Amino acid sequence: MSWTPSGPPAPPPGPPPMPVAFAGDRADFFRLVQRGAGLEFVTLGFYRFWLATDIRRHRWSHTEIDGDAAEYTGRGKELLIGFLIAMAILVPVYLAYFLAGLEAERVKAFASFPLFVFFYVFGQFAIYRARRYRLTRTVWRGVRFWMSGSGWAYAARATLWGLLVMVTLGLALPWREAALERYKMRHSFYGDLQGSFEGRGWEFFKRGWWLWLLAPIAYLVWPMAPFVYGAFRAVEWRWWLSGIRFGGVRLESTLRKSALIGLYWKVIGWIAFLAAVFAAYLVICSALVASMSGTPFEQFFKSQEFLKSIPLLVLAGLGYLMVVLAINVVMRVYLMRDLWVRIVGSTIVLDIGAAANVSARGELANALGEGFADGLDVAGF
Repeated sequence: MSWTPSGPPAPPPGPPPMPVAFAGDRADFFRLVQRGAGLEFVTLGFYRFWLATDIRRHRWSHTEIDGDAAEYTGRGKELLIGFLIAMAILVPVYLAYFLAGLEAERVKAFASFPLFVFFYVFGQFAIYRARRYRLTRTVWRGVRFWMSGSGWAYAARATLWGLLVMVTLGLALPWREAALERYKMRHSFYGDLQGSFEGRGWEFFKRGWWLWLLAPIAYLVWPMAPFVYGAFRAVEWRWWLSGIRFGGVRLESTLRKSALIGLYWKVIGWIAFLAAVFAAYLVICSALVASMSGTPFEQFFKSQEFLKSIPLLVLAGLGYLMVVLAINVVMRVYLMRDLWVRIVGSTIVLDIGAAANVSARGELANALGEGFADGLDVAGF
């Protein structure tokens, strides 16, 4: 006798959770940004477009999901062209404001508010378009990510939500982030797999409401600021990652609240050290210039002769540029590479099999959004 169970057969078990791994070498990244800083110095900053591209390629190519790394296909030339086009639009705006200031201080003051609104709206447009550019240059397993939607529609939403955040003294920030991320993710695709965002503002608020209470204290007691800001960023990253979906594929993060605080303290420590080095450099240069001019060191400063010394101003300017480039290296190592490693290391991908049979779709976006983001000094992931 045999017995056959009734009902449909049980579905085969899905793939296990896939941790995201980062295999890049820290020394290689340091050499990359160190070399890039030197080329930025030689090219008066224009190499930053190629450096940004190299950094993304390094991070993308060493970030592996299910054994396969991503690929970044953007080019520095694209970023440069986008920046130049953005400057052609933004420079006349800066010039008009400058001329208004020459005309009358009252006109300049009146123009400040519309200028602020203009730059805020353009900044939000730039954030959306920059993300669109980066997605269309990201490829995994031969299939490109891409993005649709309107940058201006996003900017309008971000502006209205920004007003609500101001009115509520920051309490509406979690709901703003959730609403804007839902708009971005439902217009994001991996091939023909549409994205979505399941994070809710209330969840974000529950995780970080105590940081909102500590923010005014951190503003007055500055040593608290890295703790509060680092914890806030960790909460935000974990909430954001855990809300991302692409069809049936979803992400989860186990990032601890304290995971990023040490990175911010290291950056602060390096900045303080470099500032001390720069101060010592200025003293040595001043003593050297004073001795060359035959003026006693104390008299060199009391007579304010140092303000008219061209050699000292040149040496001070060169030292300042070197310190700025060194600070950029520090920030790129800690807040780009190390922060990326900690965030990636806390992330797992669930139901990766849902991305197995994806068809390629979408078109490449231009780099104009990146150009606006660079010209307005805003950033978006």
